[in-house]
Amino acid sequence: MDYQALLSPIHQFLHCPTPRAWLEYARRPEHLPLLLTDHLICELKAAQTAMLLVRKYVADKAGSEALLNALRPYEAFAFRDGPQPDFAALHKQISKARMPVTDDPWGQQLIASMVLLIKEELHHFWQVREVMLARNIPYQKITASRYARGMLSEVRTHEPLTLVDKLICGAYIEARSCERFAALAPYLDAPLQKFYLSLLRSEARHYQDYLNLAQQISGVDLAGRIRDFGEREAWLISTPDSEFRFHSGVPVTA
Repeated sequence: MDYQALLSPIHQFLHCPTPRAWLEYARRPEHLPLLLTDHLICELKAAQTAMLLVRKYVADKAGSEALLNALRPYEAFAFRDGPQPDFAALHKQISKARMPVTDDPWGQQLIASMVLLIKEELHHFWQVREVMLARNIPYQKITASRYARGMLSEVRTHEPLTLVDKLICGAYIEARSCERFAALAPYLDAPLQKFYLSLLRSEARHYQDYLNLAQQISGVDLAGRIRDFGEREAWLISTPDSEFRFHSGVPVTA
């Protein structure tokens, strides 16, 4: 894979790279359990975000229920002390045939992009869990970082601007994930490095999907709004952060 060609648009889109201090902190073996645990949760939250967009803006009742049912076992395991389900069997149940349908071209594109994103993010969730099990890292619930909350705090509260802003936020979160996987990979052991690099292509496509959907539903030039969120995202990434997480800023204890 040509990683540089894949990452070049990501680096141009983001307003800052991952700080060296975060990488130095994240590469320490004693921090790997927390890093993987938060990565696991990030994959589920990405799937939840996509599900909520489809349910709120285009889903019919049957499609909405299908999406809810697809995510419930993952949510029960991650957030409510539920048992670990058979993730491989669950993954086979997610298909476009059971997802919402619409006659609206933009809505159909949203469904197609988000259902694929949900499938990929839940597959990544399962893969991270397998990595944790192989390394005898137990799953423990942790608090959320300030990152997503800090991004969503800038979302406008009236439609269709709310939708546009949420899609731009999604683009930045996916782009940062892609950039951070690539930045961290050289400091990891060979199996984990290979796994993180394998995630780059899907994450890069996810950010583009979000941007394209935002531009199409807006109908006006979004450069200024995209820049505003880029500046906010860079601030969250480059300033001191009291909690170490996958999308956190500079660790205050670094």
